[in-house]
Amino acid sequence: MIHLRDWFRMDMAKVKTGVGSTERENDEIREIEVKLDFTPNALASLLYHQGNTQVLVCVTKAPSLPRWFPRDSDRGWVHAEYSLLPGSTDTRFRRERSGAKGRTMEIERLVARSLRGAVDLEHLGPIALTVDCDILNADGGTRCASITAANIALRLAVRRLISSGECLPKEKRLTREEIRKGSKKETLNQEEMDSHEISVMPNDVAALSVGMVDGQVWTDLDYILDSNADVDMNVVMTSAGDFVEVQGTGEEATYSRKELDSLIDAAEAGISKLHKLQSDIVSNAS
Repeated sequence: MIHLRDWFRMDMAKVKTGVGSTERENDEIREIEVKLDFTPNALASLLYHQGNTQVLVCVTKAPSLPRWFPRDSDRGWVHAEYSLLPGSTDTRFRRERSGAKGRTMEIERLVARSLRGAVDLEHLGPIALTVDCDILNADGGTRCASITAANIALRLAVRRLISSGECLPKEKRLTREEIRKGSKKETLNQEEMDSHEISVMPNDVAALSVGMVDGQVWTDLDYILDSNADVDMNVVMTSAGDFVEVQGTGEEATYSRKELDSLIDAAEAGISKLHKLQSDIVSNAS
């Protein structure tokens, strides 16, 4: 199996340096770089840069389904974990050794929900995948960058499970009795593998932060923009144009329906560019 290890670059914009001195337009996304298979042990992994926000994503396959699943379940599960590493912020971020707390838990659930919005768990079959998103450097939009990056890694993981014969269409999966008898798995040709991948992941999912700063709509907020925003919003969408989640907050301010529509429009336009990036990357990977 050939794994691509090149950097994929999306030169959408130069990294912002401060409010009023940015070198990008309001609707431009920060420069994006992606390196596939950054670590060798995960089923799929990548290092994702969006401006100065850096995320390491690793996808691993669990030995079994979660304990709370029915014993004979024929559907799978996608779980996510998120963590800010100690050196990811300007002051050391203390490790959450006793488990995820508050903000971290909320982001983990958001990432997992978003990924499951792109996966058909019935077609995935009895497979449990964990997607770990570790923030190496935080400069705004970490939850959104995690979702966008995680989707790329998840699709590669699914593709590899299909290629290895671990993820098969329901009608081709062996029964427990057939497994006991030592029956061999059916193999799929390339056309069948491509078709099954579309069944498992019919869409991609991506996320982007937008906000109102000094009365203007900005796309892809970095830390400085976010800390100066009167309104900030995280939008998660599938490549089919459906919304998974919208999180919008007025920071010591309110916003009108017209401003809300402007924020959603800006997010939708930006996310469509992210979906194009995702598609370009995975189309050449295996």
